[in-house]
Amino acid sequence: MTELTHPRVPDITGQVLTPEDQAYDDARAVFAAHVDARPALIARVSGPDDIARVIAYARETGSELAVRGGGHSPAGYGVCDGGITIDLSALRSFDLDPTQCTAWAGAGLTAGDFTLAAAEHRLATGFGDTGSVGIGGITLAGGIGFLVRKHGLTIDNLLAAEIVTADGRLRRVDAEIEPELFWALRGGGGNFGVVTRLKYRLQPVDLVLGGLLVLPGTPDVLAGFVAEAEAAADELSTIANVMRAPPLPFVPEALQGRLVVMATMVHTGDVDVGQRAVAPFRALAEPVADLLRPMRYPELFPDQPDNRLGRLTRTMFAGSVGRTQAECILKGVGESSALMPACEMRVLGGAAARVPADATAFAHRQSRVMINAQAIYDRARSERAEHAAWARGLAATLHDGDPGVYAGFLDDEGEERVRAAYPGATWERLAAVKAIVDPDNVFRLNQNITPGT
Repeated sequence: MTELTHPRVPDITGQVLTPEDQAYDDARAVFAAHVDARPALIARVSGPDDIARVIAYARETGSELAVRGGGHSPAGYGVCDGGITIDLSALRSFDLDPTQCTAWAGAGLTAGDFTLAAAEHRLATGFGDTGSVGIGGITLAGGIGFLVRKHGLTIDNLLAAEIVTADGRLRRVDAEIEPELFWALRGGGGNFGVVTRLKYRLQPVDLVLGGLLVLPGTPDVLAGFVAEAEAAADELSTIANVMRAPPLPFVPEALQGRLVVMATMVHTGDVDVGQRAVAPFRALAEPVADLLRPMRYPELFPDQPDNRLGRLTRTMFAGSVGRTQAECILKGVGESSALMPACEMRVLGGAAARVPADATAFAHRQSRVMINAQAIYDRARSERAEHAAWARGLAATLHDGDPGVYAGFLDDEGEERVRAAYPGATWERLAAVKAIVDPDNVFRLNQNITPGT
């Protein structure tokens, strides 16, 4: 990497920040608090022309190039040391067609922004579970959230995209125009260029039955929860965390610090039907807290506190979580020394599983459960290696033969793990697209797919 000697990028209409600017430190901060990279410049681009000029400048100077949307990359890939960060936060257009139930959205929007805007028309597209995530990054990774069982992954609702590739060319791609590049964008991450706008299919989502259900953390409760989630109708999606009960007002003081199953549940059908759908979960044990209620869909994306705690995730897929696995999870979380350890389970299936494995670059359609061993820790105490070892150990204990991983939750873990996200023919097909649109691997700060030969 060559550090820039003339850090100002000429002829862009957006804002350029360098280390001397007051806003620079805020602009370089990312969600991965262990990352403290200092780009030579941050280009807050105003559109495709700016992006093309920044790409050309990076190539001319031999500078490393990072692309930042919402800044939620677990590896902190939205910034780089000594190079250039393309900041998409100004690309916030939103054009909704209520008659066609579609929307073109700028890649600088967050999932929360998009969800609020679409909700004005009682429509939604499923993203993840966090409002501050950028729609570009989560979409390109796949998108596994509150609507995954009813309406599929985010990429299953992506209709088109506009992307500036390494040659500076703006391309609009869809199922008819450059279909192979469009296939690669749906799950292949930021390997192929800078996505500026995305066109989504919107689904009718208004009042949902949703919120938190907190149950005692026992093997029978956890195994029963996963079994009920797998058996539930597609309208119900769940994200369950085994964790120590936090000191929150809705948790009885005597139970704070004890292991619980804290689940976010979302039923998108009729509310009365939803109440019947969640009844088996409530019957697993006397709830520690039951906050399930009818709500507007955007209420599921509250503001996220801005803290600088360290966090890491070890992601994997599994075929089941029975009582044996539940015992391992509870034991593992209980033994962690992190401030807040957790093991998250997202039961898949439903609409996401009915898409052919080769229809998009997300190849894990038949995986039944995504498991994420997570640790939040005090980054000032240099504990990351210890907690990473704990997460790897728990994941290894739970491994049951499914080799896949979700690219959206990968840290900087090496090529073997990236290949696990894109197994076999998926990797080869992605590498072939990469060789066409980015043969020099300009876009390499990502879960990188090297160009094929």
